[in-house]
Amino acid sequence: MLTLGWLGVQAQGKFVTREGHAHIYSSTPAEDITADNNQVTSTIDTETGDMVFSIPVQSFEFEKSLMQKHFNNSTFMDSKTYPRIRFVGKILNLPDVDFSKNGKYTATVKGDLTIRDVTKTITEQGTIEVKDGKISAESTFIVKGISDYNVGKPSGNKKNNVAEDIEVTFKGTYMKE
Repeated sequence: MLTLGWLGVQAQGKFVTREGHAHIYSSTPAEDITADNNQVTSTIDTETGDMVFSIPVQSFEFEKSLMQKHFNNSTFMDSKTYPRIRFVGKILNLPDVDFSKNGKYTATVKGDLTIRDVTKTITEQGTIEVKDGKISAESTFIVKGISDYNVGKPSGNKKNNVAEDIEVTFKGTYMKE
């Protein structure tokens, strides 16, 4: 059986984070919008390459409370009806990621992103770092076409206050489950 570094942690199996961090960023002529969420749950199976992310929508925190209210209301994310954003995918280049030794690896992940019960297949890249028995993952990518996920946007003179494409950054440190 493979081990991770000097700690002797088994490199095979499922690893989990329950305190992953997601950051969203939207830029429009009206204003930039950012929010953070420190309650992202995610698993990585080092044997199969399976990855799952679950993000509670109501846990995004905005600088302005009115933005948070608008984000969660029924005309935008409708977080009461659709409480989670979910991603289920797989590391496509799993042989290139050596979970048995310290190092940084580029991972290509493909899977299904579900927002408001609309699922689209996406392929993104990220970095996986193995260091002294811990696995960290990080990725920045663009969710294109939020209206394609049935996410509402303001109407009238405020219709351009929310961008159609949203930048998402994820960071998480995983421990053996």
